[in-house]
Amino acid sequence: MSGKIDVAVIGGGPAGLAAALSASREGASVLLVEREARLGGILKQCIHDGFGLIRFGEKLSGPEYAYRFTRELEVTNVTVMLHTFVTRIDKTESAFLLTLVNRDGVSQMEAGSLVLATGCRERTAKQVAIHGTRPAGVITAGSAQYYTNILGQRPTKRCVILGSGDIGLIMARRLTLEGAEVVGVFEAKPSPGGLLRNVVQCLHDFEIPLYLGYTVTRVFGTERLQAVEISEVDESLKPVSGSEELVHCDALIVSVGLIPENELAESVGVELCRSTGGPLCDQNNMTMVDGVFSCGNAMHVSDLVDHVSESGELAGRSAAQYKGGKRIFAEVKADADFLYAVPQRIDLGNLKEETVMFFRSGEDRGKTTVRVLADGAQVFCKQFPQLRPPEMERIVVNLKDKLRPNGTVMLTMEAGD
Repeated sequence: MSGKIDVAVIGGGPAGLAAALSASREGASVLLVEREARLGGILKQCIHDGFGLIRFGEKLSGPEYAYRFTRELEVTNVTVMLHTFVTRIDKTESAFLLTLVNRDGVSQMEAGSLVLATGCRERTAKQVAIHGTRPAGVITAGSAQYYTNILGQRPTKRCVILGSGDIGLIMARRLTLEGAEVVGVFEAKPSPGGLLRNVVQCLHDFEIPLYLGYTVTRVFGTERLQAVEISEVDESLKPVSGSEELVHCDALIVSVGLIPENELAESVGVELCRSTGGPLCDQNNMTMVDGVFSCGNAMHVSDLVDHVSESGELAGRSAAQYKGGKRIFAEVKADADFLYAVPQRIDLGNLKEETVMFFRSGEDRGKTTVRVLADGAQVFCKQFPQLRPPEMERIVVNLKDKLRPNGTVMLTMEAGD
C-alpha cells in the first residue's frame, strides 16, 4: 500500500480509535496503523468493569468499551492496517513519509499530519533495582493480566505484588478469584498508588493486605521464583538495613508505573516533558513539531479511559483541521505543589472559549484551592475536597483574549479553609 492521506494515526488503542473517528468526521482521509492483530489496545484484556462511566454513563468492561468505537469505525472511510509497524518517519517539505512494515512487505505512505497514540509500557523489575537472579515468575501486572484473561492460564499459585498501581490492585482481585493466594500488595510510598475505589473494591473487599512503606529488595530462585526478600523503607524510600524478611512465593507481580512510548515521537524531533514523559503540547494536542499531534497515555498517563478518548478526539480533530502556519505561544507553569499540568503551551492563534487542562498534585492533600492566573489575572478558582497524585483532575478554563504573546498561565495551590 502506498499513496497520500490527510491524517495518519499510529496506535489502535482507545486514544487512536477516538482520534481516527474524530478526524474522519472532519472529512479527512485517515489511516489507522496498529501493530497487533486486533484494535483496542490494552482494553482487550481488561475484563473488569468501570470503563465508560463519564462518556456513556454506564459501567462497561474494556472489550465492551472498545467495541463501541470499533463498531463505529466500520462505517467510516478510515483505512485500518493491522499487524503493521511504523519503522521510520521522515519529514518532507509539506508532509510526513511513513515507512510501514507488515506481512505484505515494506510500503510507504505520505500523511499531511500525524497523531501519535502509541500508549505506554510498564516498568519492569529491573527498573526498580531488585537484586538476584532471573527466574521465571517475575512478571509485570499487565503480563499477568494477559496470561489470565487472554490465554486463560493462571500464572501463579502464591504471589507477592510489588506496587499499588491500578493494574496491580485489579490483578490482586483477579488472581484471588482464580484461586491464587496473594500474600500481599507491597508499596514503598506512604499511600496507595492507585484509585481509592480500586483499593476498596480489589483489596479491602477481598481481605488482601496492603503493606505501605515496604519494597522487594531481592528475588531467590534458579529456574522458578522460590521467594522474595521484603524490606521496610525510610522516608527517602531506601531499604532499612535489618528489616529484611523472606516471603515464599512462586511469582512476583510488578506494578510500579507506566512509561509513555515516544520513540517514534523523538525520531521526528518532538521535545518531551520531563514531568509527564510525553511530548510538550499545546491546547490542541499539537507537539512542538508542527503537524505532529499526541494523545492518550503517550501524552501523559491517565487513570480513566474516558479522558484518554477525549484526548484522542481532540488530537484527531485538530490534525484534520491542521493547515500549517506559525504558532504564537504562552507558557503554562505550575508551582511546586503540582506533579504536572498539561497542556504545557497555549497557542494564542487557535484559542477557543474553553481550554481543557489536566493536572496531578505532588502529594496527598486535604481541602485545597486551585487557581489559574493568565498573565497575573485570575481566570479560574476551584476548591477540591482532596487531591491525590494517582487521581488526575480535569478543569475547564477560559483563556481567550486574556493572554499576550510570550505570556504565562500559572497554576497555584493553597490549603483550603
